[in-house]
Amino acid sequence: MKNGLSLKLKLTLWFTGFMALLAALCLGLILIVSSSVNRNEAFQILSLTVRNNIPKVSSENGYLSLDPDFEFYTNEVYMLIYNRNHALLSGQTPPSFPVDTPLENGVTRFVPGGNDGFYVLDFWIPFGWEDGFWIRGVLQSPDGSQMINSIFTIFSIVLPFFILAAALGGYLITRKALAPISDIADTAESISEGKDLSLRIEKTGRSREIKRLALAFNHMFERLEQSFEAEKQFTSDASHELRTPTTVILAQCSYAGKHAETVQEYQESIEVIERQARKMSLLTDRLLDMTRLDLGTQPLHMEQVNLSEMVSVLCEEQDTGNRGISIAPLIEDGIYTEGDPFLLSRAISNLLDNARKYGKEQGYIKVRLSRTSASAVLEVEDNGIGIRQEDLSKIWQRFYQANPSRDSGSGLGLGLSMVRQIIVLHKGDITVQSTPGTGSIFTVILPLADSEKSSTLKNISILS
Repeated sequence: MKNGLSLKLKLTLWFTGFMALLAALCLGLILIVSSSVNRNEAFQILSLTVRNNIPKVSSENGYLSLDPDFEFYTNEVYMLIYNRNHALLSGQTPPSFPVDTPLENGVTRFVPGGNDGFYVLDFWIPFGWEDGFWIRGVLQSPDGSQMINSIFTIFSIVLPFFILAAALGGYLITRKALAPISDIADTAESISEGKDLSLRIEKTGRSREIKRLALAFNHMFERLEQSFEAEKQFTSDASHELRTPTTVILAQCSYAGKHAETVQEYQESIEVIERQARKMSLLTDRLLDMTRLDLGTQPLHMEQVNLSEMVSVLCEEQDTGNRGISIAPLIEDGIYTEGDPFLLSRAISNLLDNARKYGKEQGYIKVRLSRTSASAVLEVEDNGIGIRQEDLSKIWQRFYQANPSRDSGSGLGLGLSMVRQIIVLHKGDITVQSTPGTGSIFTVILPLADSEKSSTLKNISILS
C-alpha cells in the first residue's frame, strides 16, 4: 500500500491552493469593481454634461437657438440636437455611432457600436404644447483594456511572490503545528519497542489541543506501564509463591512412587498433594483478584450498603468458636455507605479472619462500628500476639507475614494487602495500632452515604 503524500505536504498544498484561489477571486473582484466604477463615473460625466447644456438651448419663432456657451464636444461627450420628428438639427455624431438609435427621454443606456460601444442620454426640451427639441449626449465607453492590462501586469508581478510566501508560511506553520505530533509518535514508537515504559510526553509550550492529546497519551502510557508492572508483579509473585507447593507436590509424588508400599502411605501422600494443590488454587485466585484491582478491570457495583447490617451478619457467621475465640460486636444501627457489597464484605471478613488467625487461644475479638459527622468507623480488635513496630509499615505488602512461623497463620500473606486495596477503592482509609503480646486494633474509615451525611448533619444541628 502506498504511503501517499504526508499530512504536512497536503496541508501546505491545500493552503497554497487556497491562497492562489483567493488571489484569483480578488483579481476578479478588482476587475468587476473597477468596471463598475468606470461605468458609474461615465454615467455621471454624461449626465452632468447634458444637464449643463439644457439651459443653453432655446427657441425663437419656432427655430432652434443656442447660447454662445453651448459646447458640442466637452468632457469627451458629443452633443446632438434633434427636432420633434427625430431629425438631426445640429451636432456631429461620433464615428461608428448608430444614427438610428431611438430617442428615450431621461434614460442613460449603453448602445453597442464600434470597439467599446457608447453611453447615451436623451432629454426632451418642450417649447409650448407641441413644439420642442431633443438634446442627446453621446459618450464613448471608456477603453478598459489599458486598465485591465495594468491590473494583470501588477498581479503577474505580485502574485508569484504572494503564492510563494503563502506556501512558505503554510509549510512553516504546518511544520510547527505538527511537530508535537511527531514527538508523540516518536515517544509511542519508543514505548512500543519496549525501550522505556516510563517515558512521558512533555506538555509545556504547546497549544491546548496538543496538551490534551499529550495528556491522553500520557494517561494511556501510564495505564500501559501499570499493566506491564502488574504483569511482572503477578509473574514474580506467582513464581515465588507457587515454587514451594510445587516442590512439595513433586516430592510427595516421587516419595509415593519410590517408597510408598501401603494404602495408608499412598493416602497420606495424596492428602499432602491435595492440600498443596488447594493452596495453589487459592493463591492463583487471590493473585488474579489483586491484579484486577490493580488494573481497575474489576468493576465496582456501587450501591447504598447498610454497613451496620453487613457487619452484624459477618460477625455472626464468623463467630464459630474456633480456637475458643469469641466475637463481641458493638454495632451502631443505621449506618450506610456507598460501595460494592461483595468487596466490602470480603474486606471485613479478611479482617475478622486475620484477628482470629493471630488471636490468643480462648481470647476475644471486639468489633465496634460507629459514625462521625461524615464517616463510618469500624474497629476490629484482638488480644493476640500483636505486631512489632518495625513490621507495622510492611503488613500491607503482598506475601508479607509478620509471624510466618505461627502454625495457625497458614495464610498467603495477601489478606491485608487486599483489604487495603478495597478500602482505598472506596475512598476510605485503614490504620493499625498494635502492641506485641497484647493485641492489635485495625481501624477502617469509610465515607457515609450522601443521605446518611445529610441526616447526621441535621441531627447535629438540632442538638446544637
